[in-house]
Amino acid sequence: MENVLRPLFVVGGSLVLTLVLGWVVDVLLRRADVRHHETPLWGLLRRCRPPLQVVLCTALLRATYSQIRFELVRDHRAVISQFLTLVLIAASAWLVIRAAATVVESSYARYASASRDAARVRRVRTQVALIQRVVTAVVATVAIAAMLLTFPAMRTVGTSMLASAGVLGIVAGVAAQSTLGNLFAGFQIAFGDMVRLGDTVVVDGEWGVVDEITLTFLTVRTWDERRITMPVSYFTSTPFENWSRGGIQMTGTVFFQLDHSAPVPAMREKLRDILGECAAWDGRDWSLAVTDTTPTTIQLRAVVTAKDADDIWTVRCAVREQMIAWLRDHHPYALPRVVTAPASLPPGDHWTALTGADAVRGPMGDGRATERDMAPRTGRG
Repeated sequence: MENVLRPLFVVGGSLVLTLVLGWVVDVLLRRADVRHHETPLWGLLRRCRPPLQVVLCTALLRATYSQIRFELVRDHRAVISQFLTLVLIAASAWLVIRAAATVVESSYARYASASRDAARVRRVRTQVALIQRVVTAVVATVAIAAMLLTFPAMRTVGTSMLASAGVLGIVAGVAAQSTLGNLFAGFQIAFGDMVRLGDTVVVDGEWGVVDEITLTFLTVRTWDERRITMPVSYFTSTPFENWSRGGIQMTGTVFFQLDHSAPVPAMREKLRDILGECAAWDGRDWSLAVTDTTPTTIQLRAVVTAKDADDIWTVRCAVREQMIAWLRDHHPYALPRVVTAPASLPPGDHWTALTGADAVRGPMGDGRATERDMAPRTGRG
């Protein structure tokens, strides 16, 4: 009878004690969260309850399993001890990773709620994500090494490897040169504030938003929901555009190639009307100016502003679409054309307003020039 009850007391007692301790810890954390509602740390620590219970249960079984009098347990005591040790190491690493992630997320949440600078919040978010990944990688590596060292054969291998550590270090350094370069580039990006999560960037002609930053690669989400994955070393060795650097407000330009007779003052009035009806325009600034000229066309540049990169794209598209439609419907003569094509002259009043000269009138006074009047002058009288 004792051989039956003892295993039940050992296993059942360990499970009951684990559940009770886990419940007590959860109650204490909930009360602390209610008392200190200004910080999310205590509420986030409740997520550590599963790995904590696994650690407690494994530790209790590791300490009491020898009290079981079963012959099967006595014959395989070494195997059971090894298994429980491996589980205890893995659960402890899980607990440390979960606790570190909780502390890091709590610190970031407090900073994000207290700061009004979106650029700094994104920078801290990038650094926090990288720190969390580094802690996870280090703890996992240490846990795996500790688990391997529990095997006697691995201890012998480790001793022999230490004897040739110099040669192995050189070989590993040469083989992992690219990986190590990306690793250090990841630290440089995170703590050098070169690019942050949520930044709008242009890389290789592709416009997108930084969606993920890891120790070795960076993911850019484009406007059409594609994901471009690039090594982080690219951003430390190749120039790229960061539209969110120094603030999220944006200034955009729209260029028009038009005929020399384009009504520039009327276009300014129309641009002001278009921006007044565009919800994405932030009202900070706008302008329209002639920036270049060629023998056949002039170049007009419209400057508009918006609160972020997404809105500046919307404003530019709206200005381009509505301005071209307005020119097509009301001033078709202003659109560029092939030189050999028949010219579409503006009405006489518009021509007078644009040039300050009287309209050319034919012999009938109807504003149509005769063939003699339209003949090119040679300078001979």
